[in-house]
Amino acid sequence: MSKVILITGCSSGLGISLAAQAAQAGHTVYATMRNLDKRTALDEAAEAAGVTLNVAQLDVQDSASIAACVEDVLGAQGHVDVLINNAGAGFVRSTEQASEDDINWVMDVNFMGVVRCTKALIAHFRERRAGHVITISSVGGLVGQPFNEIYCAAKFAVEGYMEAMASYISPSFGINFTVVEPGGIASEFAANVMKQVEETGGMLDDEYLPILQKYVGGSQTRQAGSDIYQTADEVAAVVMECVASDAPPIRTRTSKWGEAFCALKTDLDPDGKKLQQQVVDTFLS
Repeated sequence: MSKVILITGCSSGLGISLAAQAAQAGHTVYATMRNLDKRTALDEAAEAAGVTLNVAQLDVQDSASIAACVEDVLGAQGHVDVLINNAGAGFVRSTEQASEDDINWVMDVNFMGVVRCTKALIAHFRERRAGHVITISSVGGLVGQPFNEIYCAAKFAVEGYMEAMASYISPSFGINFTVVEPGGIASEFAANVMKQVEETGGMLDDEYLPILQKYVGGSQTRQAGSDIYQTADEVAAVVMECVASDAPPIRTRTSKWGEAFCALKTDLDPDGKKLQQQVVDTFLS
């Protein structure tokens, strides 16, 4: 069944793959980004895929921008079926090295951006008694990783936010919530993280430097020859399975490596359904 899908963060990487694959599946896609001057890669991907996309401006850090975009989509289509919260930003710094502005920015983009976009559509979904909010999280939303504590904190927050809403909104109003947890994605994301490090002072010559060098060197090795990193198309394919599902999971990893990496936290309840029912039974029965 064709759906109206609104996707954030479509100027590069996973967002482009999500938009192209959703359109190829026959859905009406609104591919959004903060800066429309950066739409060239998206337009080229759409042409290569032989699909048509509706490209719109949406800044996840600006509630007015989000509201305007949602109003335009609802005005044109009458409804939205799926919101894919894809926009996000990496951040590699120890807590000691990170400024308060850095921390606020990471949390605002990765967590508050999800909250703002979800809030903009949740009443519409509730009134329709239908809808699906899919948020791109990370294995870093389940397992903390070196020099990623601020980023992981934002993704942990996303996981808790989505899980909490699924505990009462899903059974009451028929709205589904899914967090998708990739490992590494071989795209501009990793390069952008290192660019961010350079723009905020580079690798600082302090006691963390040899640890950070080991982390960065290992990251480059892992990306070159392991099963940790997937392509954006591979991750997007998992998201499209969630879009198509009549009973989508509350959380899902996108690779065997991700499943193994998160096993200590997911083996007993890989898709989150048992935990959801336990919460319902505890608090709503």
